[in-house]
Amino acid sequence: MTASPESTITMFGAAWCRDCVRTKKQLDELGVAYTYVDLEAEPDAADVAREISGRTNIPVVVYPDASHHVEPSNADVEAKLRELALI
Repeated sequence: MTASPESTITMFGAAWCRDCVRTKKQLDELGVAYTYVDLEAEPDAADVAREISGRTNIPVVVYPDASHHVEPSNADVEAKLRELALI
């Protein structure tokens, strides 16, 4: 799923990461458009995620307002999406 650049959410994750699977499922179920960066398919993108978050933990979810979450709970993601009027 992709979105227009001004409203793009980007999620950095990997299939083996349970938090990534959970967050990806939540975004899908909410019908929120986002760009998924698979760190297994694009290992160099892990450096980008680390630069954004300052950590090596995933998922890293980057919002259109340039804020981000690292390993967010479903409640954190939902609250941010509501704040940005995306849901």
